Amino acid sequence: MNIRFSIIIVTWNALDHLKQFLPSVVNSGYSDFEIIIADNASEDGSAEWVKRTHPECKIVTFDRNHGYCGGNNRAAVYAEGDVLLFLNNDVEVENGWLTPLAEQFSDPDVGIVQPKMLSYKEKQMFEYAGAAGGMIDWMGYPFCRGRVFDTLERDSGQYDDASEIFWASGAAFAIRKDLFVETGGFDEDFEFHMEEIDLCWRCHKLGKKVMAEPKSVVYHLGGGSLPMGSPRKVYYNYRNSLLMLTKNIDRYLIPKIFFRLILDGISGVRSLLLGRPKETWAIIRAHFAYYIRLGNTLKKREDLKRRSVLPTPEDLVHDRLVVFQALLFGKKNYPELFE
Repeated sequence: MNIRFSIIIVTWNALDHLKQFLPSVVNSGYSDFEIIIADNASEDGSAEWVKRTHPECKIVTFDRNHGYCGGNNRAAVYAEGDVLLFLNNDVEVENGWLTPLAEQFSDPDVGIVQPKMLSYKEKQMFEYAGAAGGMIDWMGYPFCRGRVFDTLERDSGQYDDASEIFWASGAAFAIRKDLFVETGGFDEDFEFHMEEIDLCWRCHKLGKKVMAEPKSVVYHLGGGSLPMGSPRKVYYNYRNSLLMLTKNIDRYLIPKIFFRLILDGISGVRSLLLGRPKETWAIIRAHFAYYIRLGNTLKKREDLKRRSVLPTPEDLVHDRLVVFQALLFGKKNYPELFE
């Protein structure tokens, strides 16, 4: 079966990224794909440059910046492919990278696939955003094969097996179009961060697999929209993690959320003691934003429960608390978490 890909690249005032990374995507070396540039009201001439230099790309322009979730959701309407591939504007791809992804989608049970993600700056190192595929622990803390919190592993082929994972990185996220439509796409309440984990979690409950395909390789620059450690990034991570858990946890919702709030509080105190009061304030703001959205999030939870056909796949959920393993016991490489 021939798979047609619709590669969707959302961009906002990132003309330099487009000039640097789009040519590799155009030269993907695959027989059937389209590229859609979704311009979130850029003011740097991005759309004009694409029209002039890459007329083979389809351009969709919006009247304002809808962010990652909103931009991708709106651009998906214009896609003609079987598979939507949401790609960050700072990703370089290897020639032939789409073929292994297409082979994964030959399995009708596979709904989402992520390529192996390496660092653009250090191409022998895994990249933070997705590494060799995302996993999650029982309290909702995400980590990756090849990345635990801020510790990155060198790629020596240790994860060169196609493997089922819990979540795929939003920096290079391939999903069947009909599945994307069925789920309603990315939750725009998230704006940035965790939205791909939330979508993968919902797809698991519809009986679809999420896969990492290491034969497909991309190189991600990262840190473009929200730099690592910025208070705004901290805010989104803490707020969206609580929203995601509230929507998707199958059992023991109240005790798990209560425990997570305590852990967040400890993290806030730690940031304060380390001389990072802006991070502490970001966590406090994230909690209040979560409370404001709680009623609507609980409605989404009930709707998801009605539509789900399977529970959360427990074999893909790490049964220990990664934050304790990493911070208290120094286990900062993926294999060490299972010792």
